[in-house]
Amino acid sequence: MTNPILDQLNNHRSIRQFTDVALTETEIETLVNAAQHAPTSTFSQQYSIISITDPATLQALATITGHAWLKSSGHYFVMVADQYRNLQITESANRDTTLLHSTDKFLASVFDTAIATENIVIAAESMGLGSTIMGSILNHAGQVINLLSLPELTFPLLGIAVGHPAYQPDLKPRMPQTMMHFADTYQLPADFKAQLADYDDELTAYYQQRDSNTKQENFSHHLVRELSRDLNVRADLAALVKQQGFKLD
Repeated sequence: MTNPILDQLNNHRSIRQFTDVALTETEIETLVNAAQHAPTSTFSQQYSIISITDPATLQALATITGHAWLKSSGHYFVMVADQYRNLQITESANRDTTLLHSTDKFLASVFDTAIATENIVIAAESMGLGSTIMGSILNHAGQVINLLSLPELTFPLLGIAVGHPAYQPDLKPRMPQTMMHFADTYQLPADFKAQLADYDDELTAYYQQRDSNTKQENFSHHLVRELSRDLNVRADLAALVKQQGFKLD
């Protein structure tokens, strides 16, 4: 017996090539509704969603992220961790707002935002759409804060480019569960290096055989290269989070 939900989850692909068909208002509302029904910590609903429709703003985000293709997606969302709305409610009740500035509440808003983001991705795929979650808006988070006029106790976390796929990339292999799923305590397998070597070989074959953008690459090299980027990129994130009113202490 097939399970269409598991089939969809296990066949996820990030889509970066879209047709020129824009999402309809109904499709956008459907995706936002799916986000709203995601689990939320203490039912505090600690996130907001901004639809980017202005071409100049899209161009600015393309420059910030370094990904011009986001402009050709059917729709672009920015997912925002948000305690500002709850600040207004708490202040109106003349109650202490200290907790809203805490690391705990910042993390809660991050979790809510991330889970809502995944709901949008899953909903989009169920509708025949494709998407890519973009953490690259954090490359210049201060610019995004200014661009979107984000108030205190908010922070931009993720972008989502959504649209009608113009191309379906090959399914990228994930690492074996023995390398990332443990019982009771954290413990890498005794033959971790051997398993990693096998996974590196599998990814090498994938990158060489896939339909487009073939390259010589494996997981180990990819990870080391990712950690070799300019240390100044995103180095201001903690300062910006504090600037937005979260204490992080």
